[in-house]
Order: sequence, then structure tokens, then C-alpha cells
Amino acid sequence: MKAKHFTIPYIIWMAIFVVTPIVFVLIYAFSTTDGSPTFQNFAAMGGFTPVFLRSFRLAFISTVICILIGYPVAYILSKERQRVQRLVLMLIVLPLWMNFLLRTYAWMSILENTGLLNRLLAAVGLPTLSIINTPTAVVIGMVYNFLPFMVLPIYSVIIKIDRSLYEAAQDLGANSTVIFRKLVVPMSLPGVLSGILMVFVPSVSTFVITQLLGGGMVMMLGDLIEMQFLGQAYNPELGSAIALVMMLIVILFMYVVNRFGQLEGRTVRL
Repeated sequence: MKAKHFTIPYIIWMAIFVVTPIVFVLIYAFSTTDGSPTFQNFAAMGGFTPVFLRSFRLAFISTVICILIGYPVAYILSKERQRVQRLVLMLIVLPLWMNFLLRTYAWMSILENTGLLNRLLAAVGLPTLSIINTPTAVVIGMVYNFLPFMVLPIYSVIIKIDRSLYEAAQDLGANSTVIFRKLVVPMSLPGVLSGILMVFVPSVSTFVITQLLGGGMVMMLGDLIEMQFLGQAYNPELGSAIALVMMLIVILFMYVVNRFGQLEGRTVRL
């Protein structure tokens, strides 16, 4: 009975900072400026279809790149000595100790037209690149900021695979490629799915990266919602409707990913 009392502060915290904002979003999404119920806010979202498509496309690209980079890094790291693992993990986590805004500002100085990257290219006689204020710059910023959230879950799963399973597979005649494909990949799938969720969800709703590296020219859902609440086009009802739809899409995406993981897990056990 006493143990239940320890959950009261948590319940109060959730009610104030999670449930209450969602309730306000629901109320605003289905209301007009004078408080009358309406579905007009959702009908007006049709004009922002390109923003939705761009947001999910760039988030998908960033997530795929994070998988292509993060999985090999996590796999190779898991096979290194403990001292090397600790050192590399510290280097991966170290940027997260810095402020998110400062990390993004650093990429501005690298990618801008007179930045470090173009100066290096000019120094070796190569043509300069115009990356800043483009979707490419936004993807680079998202990959850099969210890559640790792909590496760490995959690494934490791979490192826990029982080494005796590798030995048993080798005794049965499996080479390194077969072991990786038949053993490592299926058993590391939970880490991959966790990484996908931890990268895709913040990517689709980011607005700091798009404003700094996109220069306001690559609008995504986070920018659109901020514009409705804080910008000149002040319309919190429409902003709430957009936020609600985005939240439902993300929840659906999370359900599909988790469902895929459950089905894949049953296949692996069989």
C-alpha cells in the first residue's frame, strides 16, 4: 500500500506536463478563434501537404543514413577490446554533452559558402559546394545530431549476444558472412527498431536544424507549427490541428515498427 504512494508525484507530473497539454491541443484543434467547435482546421491542412511530405521524406532519408552508418559502427565496436569500446563510446556520447544549438551552429560554420568545408576544397583546387540553406544541409544536421541514438541501442543489443552462439555457429560450419546474416542481424533487430524510433521521431518534428542549416527555406512540420503559435501567421487552432495529426502519424509509425519487430521476433524463434 505504501509503494503506491511513491507513484503519486509521478502521476501529478504526468497530469500537469503531459496530459494537460494534450487536452489543450485537442480543444484548440477542434475550435475556432471564438471557441466554437469546428473541423475547419483539419480541412485547411490540405494546403500544407508539401510540408508533410518533405518532413517525412527528409526524416526517412536521415534515418536510413543513420542505419547505414550506425549499424557498422556498432557491430565493429562490439568486436573490439573493452578499452577501445569505452573510448569510442565516450567519443560518441561526448557531443551530446554540448548544447544542441551550439552543435548545429558549428555545422553552419562548416557548411556555409565561406565555411571550413569550402575553404578546404578551394585549398586543394576543387570546386566549392553550395550546401547551406538546402535540404542536404538539413539532413547532414539531423544525421550528426541523432546518429548516437542509432549507434547506442544497436551496440547495447549486439554486445549482449552470447559469444557461445558464435562458437556454436562456427562449429556447424558457418562462416563470418552467414553468422552475421543469420545470427547477428536477427538478434540485433530490437536495437535497430529502437534506433529508428529515436531518430525518426525527432527528425520529423525538428525546427532548430531547419532554421539554422536550412535558413528558413526548408520548411518542415516543426517550423510550420512554430509559425502558427509564435510567427506572424498566429493561428494556434491550426497549429494544434497540425500537431495533433503529426502526433497521430508518429504513433501509427511507432505501432507499425513495433508490430514488425514482434513478427520478426516470432520468425527468428521459429
